[in-house]
Amino acid sequence: MAFLKKNYGWIIVSILATLPLIPLLKMGLDGGKENVDMLYHISGEFAIRWMTAVLTCTPIFILFGVNNLFVRQAMGIATAVWSFIHFILFVWIDGFLETFTQFNYIAGFVAVLLLIPLFVTSNRKSMRFLKSNWKKLQSFTYFIIFLSLLHVAILDKTWLIYAIVVGVGFVIRIPVAKKYLINLRKKRK
Repeated sequence: MAFLKKNYGWIIVSILATLPLIPLLKMGLDGGKENVDMLYHISGEFAIRWMTAVLTCTPIFILFGVNNLFVRQAMGIATAVWSFIHFILFVWIDGFLETFTQFNYIAGFVAVLLLIPLFVTSNRKSMRFLKSNWKKLQSFTYFIIFLSLLHVAILDKTWLIYAIVVGVGFVIRIPVAKKYLINLRKKRK
């Protein structure tokens, strides 16, 4: 019971990230080019959604004082897993060499490559080992979201809502705005 109490947020995020895989796997096992293409697009949508969600954690802390590092880590792992699935499906459908034929594919590929060290170090042991360098490494997330939004925007997919959410999050992080919002939150208490 203590494990559940300590890790309930991480467990909820893991379930939310995993549940969509069940019908998607069934769809993929049913075969058919249309199903595989749909899996490819859905996996990309989930990847950008999870990345956007991860980047809202700091603004949520600033606005409401709610913070859970392990939930954020679980969300980051979900982002990486969905991104890896998306890339694997892309390579399966179009082939690896297609990655280098368009700028948006290259941007997506670089974003996936940058996710690998973040994924590998998203655990408590790495945090202890890397100490302050862990946070520096995790700051690559900002460049990754830029590349991901660029990838989606060039593909002319629904990217604007993600860009707005991430943009508002960055405005909230500006030191002057952050200090003002934290002081405002503390005064309300």
